[in-house]
Amino acid sequence: MSEMTFEQMLEASFKTIHSGEVVEGTVIDVKPNEAVLNIGYKSDGVLTKNEYSNDPTVDLTAALHVGDTLDVKVIKVNDGEGQVLLSYKRLALERGSKKLEEAAETGEVLKATVSQVLEGGICVVVDEVRVFIPASLVSDSYEKDLSKYLGQEIEFVISEYNPKKRRFIGDRKRVLVSRKAAAQEKILSTIKAGDVVEGTVKNVTDFGAFIDLGGIDGLLHISEMSWGRVENPKKTYKAGDVLKVLVKEISDKKIALSLKFNDTNPWIGAENKYAVGTKVTGTVMRMADFGAFVELEPGIDALLHVSQIAEGHIEKPSDVLKVGDSVTAQVVDCNLEEKRISISIRALTAPKEVKKKDDEEVASVDIDAVIASEAEEEK
Repeated sequence: MSEMTFEQMLEASFKTIHSGEVVEGTVIDVKPNEAVLNIGYKSDGVLTKNEYSNDPTVDLTAALHVGDTLDVKVIKVNDGEGQVLLSYKRLALERGSKKLEEAAETGEVLKATVSQVLEGGICVVVDEVRVFIPASLVSDSYEKDLSKYLGQEIEFVISEYNPKKRRFIGDRKRVLVSRKAAAQEKILSTIKAGDVVEGTVKNVTDFGAFIDLGGIDGLLHISEMSWGRVENPKKTYKAGDVLKVLVKEISDKKIALSLKFNDTNPWIGAENKYAVGTKVTGTVMRMADFGAFVELEPGIDALLHVSQIAEGHIEKPSDVLKVGDSVTAQVVDCNLEEKRISISIRALTAPKEVKKKDDEEVASVDIDAVIASEAEEEK
């Protein structure tokens, strides 16, 4: 047997490769549009920009560096000039398609960056595979402007996998709904009526504010915003405000909240502060035909009966008073259990016998009916 020449031994030392084979290469040179890889073959491999990615803006000098190793697919063993043509994107496409197939079967949550925003949805790319997420599946609530998602990394599941038609559909809404449900269950299992929790104002309406408690919303009704009267919640709170609220009631998944903390209840000690005979000053807040309601402090209103406004006969309170007027009067009745206080301007000067008669007129007013009516209006 004749001995092999040096050239023959060198040739034999290199591995053989075939078109379609996956090989590992090491970057030995890189330019913006082309990279050269050592693949352990007698010729180096060439990886062009078009075979690296479908992204036309990619710069290989930014994506690859000398010394980097990566798996590539052999397209041609000899391109006519003795070079081996390689592809990274075709291998990535195959692997990406396989990854999507498995995710569609298992329900695995995938992550990818939004690469494109279209009129009907958004697109992400998973290992060179383009996945479309319809607008209706982008969020668990209506999204008018999807442009905010461009460049943002999102999580989603594959809801439809059809490689023959190259149809890959993603669903982000399912992920959000599932996680929100889990968060709600966790919160509902840890809080109870009477707890004080921190939340963020999510939305404000005419009847109250919805507070995000960290995955579940609670309603802070206008009637629970203060011991006093709140005319317009939108002038009091705005989205993003952080509040410490009292959990008033939990019914199924509905949480009623309140800012009426027991230690701030204005009726505590009211029997002493507003004892009969005490001189008080307040502001007229509302009026009815039978009298005016005067706010002594936020949360405590007193009834000034029409018969107690002046010495002479008055047809209705609005003849002499208006909302916003400041009045000074004397407490003639304080019922702590029923949270009722009656005051009288006449009592400051009227004889006791006249005052007694007028007290009977005040007592004849059905305050409960008035309060119930006002509460119903607030709802």
